[in-house]
Order: sequence, then C-alpha cells, then structure tokens
Amino acid sequence: MPEGHTLHRLAAAFRERFGDGRPLRAASPQGRFAGSAALLDGRPLTGAEAHGKHLFLGFGPAGWVHIHLGLYGKVSFGTGRAPEPAGQIRLRLTGPDGWADLRGPNTCALLTGAGKDAVHARLGPDPLRPADDPDRAWRRISRSRTPIAVLLMDQSVVAGVGNIYRAEVLFRHGIDPRRPGRAVGRAEWEALWADLRLLMREGVRTGRIDTVRAEHLPEAMGRAPRVDAHGGEVYVYRRAEQRCHICAQRVRATELMGRNLFWCPGCQPERMVV
Repeated sequence: MPEGHTLHRLAAAFRERFGDGRPLRAASPQGRFAGSAALLDGRPLTGAEAHGKHLFLGFGPAGWVHIHLGLYGKVSFGTGRAPEPAGQIRLRLTGPDGWADLRGPNTCALLTGAGKDAVHARLGPDPLRPADDPDRAWRRISRSRTPIAVLLMDQSVVAGVGNIYRAEVLFRHGIDPRRPGRAVGRAEWEALWADLRLLMREGVRTGRIDTVRAEHLPEAMGRAPRVDAHGGEVYVYRRAEQRCHICAQRVRATELMGRNLFWCPGCQPERMVV
C-alpha cells in the first residue's frame, strides 16, 4: 500500500495538470462511479489535497472525490488525447491538455464538505500537513501499552506512515519497535515527528523512500547499493539477516499485528519497562 508521501505527490500532480480552472470531463468507464462522475462532468478542479493515505479532489459545489488506493489502486496520467478505455477504470478525468485514470481503488466516493471533514476527524496528524499538531498523537502514544511500532501504523494516531517509514524512523532513533508507547519519552516523540517530516518531505520530492544518512550511503561505506523493487537506501526494512550498516549485527524480522517488523537488536536495544 502506498505510504503518505505518494498521496501528497498525487495531489500535487492533480493540481499541476488540472488546477487551472478550466472545466474537465469526468467519466467512469467501468460504470461503478458513473452517477457521481456525471455530477462532476464539466466542472473545474477546485482543490486537491492529501491526508495520510487519503486523497481528496475538490469540484466546488459538487463536492469532493475521496480516494483511498488500498493495495491495488493506481493513478495514471497522460498528455494529449486519452486512449480508448481498457480495463477497470473507476474514474477518468480529461482536460484540454491531458487525462488521468484511476484504477482499482479501495475507495472512490463523492463526499460533501461535511463528509470530507468526517474523514479528516478520524485520521491522526499527518507529518506532511504543516498545520497538523503532533501533540494529538503524543496524547495517544504517551498513555498506551501498545508497541510504538503498532501505534505509528495506526492511521488514527499518525496518518501516512507505512511499514517502511515506521521501521526506518525507529531505527534512526534507536528505539526498539516493541517498546510500549507510554515508555517513549516526550523528547523522543518530538524527534521522531521531526524526522518523519524530514524523511517524508524528501519522499515527496524524489518519489522514493531513502532513509540512510550520507555517511552510510554505499559510496561512503564502499558497499554495494541496495537492489530491491521498493527502491531507496534503507537501514532495516526488508533486510532480515543482513548485516546492520552501523553495528554489523544481523537485522531481525518478525510479525507484529499481521505486518512484518524489522529492527537491529544492536542499534535498537530492548530495555526494561516498568
């Protein structure tokens, strides 16, 4: 499932391609969004924003298209004349200079402003939304016995963080992912939040997740670059049984709440919690 930086990149892409105020054609070749697409047809895009893993496309009085890509959703953009529809296209937007196709989303629904607000209300603060308050997350984390790794993936606590960012930010701050939230100090949380903002903003800029500091990059350490379909240089994510770049201990992996968890026992030591 795409992590939050991907949705913020998509919001920027929609604004860039369709945010000039000109009317768009909207259609649902698959048919599952046809009624709502008819309400959007001929209207301009008035806004595009992301909150965590959710994307919102505004069409003035017609409302907001709420999109959650889930595991299989994908957005494709093109210039010029749109091709003949092929496959399961839930929503196609066409403008004077190009088009966008949405396929296979978990959610594609037309919401009122109140409906959009309700989605925001159930999400935690997003490190990529400048006005979002990390104290909202801290109040949940500081009184929870749940492991910090689980809390970081709970979208009602922190929105937009996925498996890669949670593994990597905990490594970068030497925090055992199994430590209860209430055992994470306030200063530690503030450092985690600031680092998530830094890492995820870089993800928006580059379109990939890189979390390794300059002194640990392949060229600095004389090691081979990472080869992985996810791309990006990382410390522990999907590196089970490989040597840690810093302490040379083997990276460990287990399953926690149905998701793979990666950490280095040398750099993220377990500590007594009372």
